[in-house]
Amino acid sequence: MSSSYTSCTLCPRMCHVDRRTGHGYCQAGSTLKIARAALHPWEEPCISGTNGSGTVFFSGCNLKCVFCQNHTLSHDNFGKEITVNRLADIFLELQEQGAHNINLVTATHYLPSIKESLDLLGPKLTIPVVYNCGGYERVETIREYSDYIDIYLPDLKYYDSELSAKYSKAGDYFKHASKAIEEMVQITGGLTWNKQNPDLLDRGVIIRHMVLPGAKDDSIRLLHWIKDSLPEGKYLVSLMSQYTPFHKSSEYKEINRRITSYEYNKVLDTAINLGLVHGFMQEKSSAKEEYTPPFDLSGV
Repeated sequence: MSSSYTSCTLCPRMCHVDRRTGHGYCQAGSTLKIARAALHPWEEPCISGTNGSGTVFFSGCNLKCVFCQNHTLSHDNFGKEITVNRLADIFLELQEQGAHNINLVTATHYLPSIKESLDLLGPKLTIPVVYNCGGYERVETIREYSDYIDIYLPDLKYYDSELSAKYSKAGDYFKHASKAIEEMVQITGGLTWNKQNPDLLDRGVIIRHMVLPGAKDDSIRLLHWIKDSLPEGKYLVSLMSQYTPFHKSSEYKEINRRITSYEYNKVLDTAINLGLVHGFMQEKSSAKEEYTPPFDLSGV
């Protein structure tokens, strides 16, 4: 068992919990817990490709977003406990199914165990590893495990600390997410595309931002930060319109609705005007619940 679990400081919560006997904010103990492992076709095209991304959904989360579409995992901690060896086998099974990559979804709190699984595989795993996270990361953790990650797929959810405190219980979200994303871009050094299939990304950073109802001005501030703070051409931006009221959204009337075309188009126009045109922009029709996979222990 990794010593990182005895006084956990993997994420900005810095709980210092001994996860052998208790649980931190993320609800994770010291044993791996996942809810689904399967090919997923709904990531960005350069991740999903034609066969799908080999997604592994980890239980628990260091954010508790009130609108989380995966709340069964993030809030309720649904899943099944597995061993490090079983996770290694799952990675190989996904590769054998034709996955273009191994996609670690909300995996921060299990990084020490994931490292052990990847060490077991060595050269047997020949596809990239994707770190798919909410953006609320410690630079020190990103740096420590950088040798195991090829593609970073972080959210950049909020600029405003009041919004992040209200909806994700993380008033220091932007402080940490901005520094973590800067580190990810520096680590990868740019974008590397697959030589056999140039539509697939082998290494790099894709920054996701989902526009929230009533928060277009915050989205615009984030886009200006990206433009002003990150080296041009070294990352991709994925603007998402898929916000759907989930979980506790009904308790916050201002976000208990879909975003309007006006809101999304204002953000989209800003991205274009800033020259942030390398990446992906969702159609408004993407706001559908069917894009959330069933968490039924498939592949576990």
